[in-house]
Amino acid sequence: MSRAEQSLHNPDGERLQKILAHAGVASRRSAENLITAGRVSVNDVQISHLGLRVDPNAVTIKVDGITVPTHTDKLTIVLYKPPGVVSTMSDDQGRRTLQDFVQEYPQRLVHVGRLDVDTEGVILLSNDGELTHRLTHPSYEIPKVYIARVEGTVTRGLGRVLEKGITLDDGPIHVDKFVLREAQPKNSIVEITLHSGRNRIVRRMMEEVGHPVMELVRMQFANITAGHLKPGQTRVIAGSELGALMHMVDL
Repeated sequence: MSRAEQSLHNPDGERLQKILAHAGVASRRSAENLITAGRVSVNDVQISHLGLRVDPNAVTIKVDGITVPTHTDKLTIVLYKPPGVVSTMSDDQGRRTLQDFVQEYPQRLVHVGRLDVDTEGVILLSNDGELTHRLTHPSYEIPKVYIARVEGTVTRGLGRVLEKGITLDDGPIHVDKFVLREAQPKNSIVEITLHSGRNRIVRRMMEEVGHPVMELVRMQFANITAGHLKPGQTRVIAGSELGALMHMVDL
């Protein structure tokens, strides 16, 4: 074991390969192979020996440069928000809030951004303040994917218009990607990817181009998808999925 590795060693800690296995990175045997291949670092020190023990809550562990989430006191979940629910943890008007769907978690969770009351779909909640801050900061340009049913017959040319950009009352806006899923005489279904977090941005954008939104679902936030979640259901984000999310904001 190198001198740098020895400085990290905590005899009361857990073996590094066990930590990696519990974090969902790989089986313990595969984790051992990752370590001996030099693909694992602890506090930016490359590790190559299997005897290292560390406190998972006191160090930063990375595999191939991507942080492995090992802090057991931190929790991030995804909720499929039903329509009619306000994106707050309490409401003085007695409306349903996000808090109604996270009672099973003892941690004090904070919502990562918002969805307007009529929009359903993916919203994250976390007690990790730094992760929440970065995921909502405009500089990280976190992509969000929406499926919208809109009024009227949408033509494929609208995608080029929105990708080039339009101007709203609060400034210019453009989509990162636009896919026409279905076009009917009275309504159409479109898929929109954009990184803006401005208030009601999809609804305002589509209304501006003459296709007001009838129904709106956010299917994806960053790398987190709705998957098999039904409205009102949650799941914990962990392992490589959480690691990839943290990597998107340089954690």
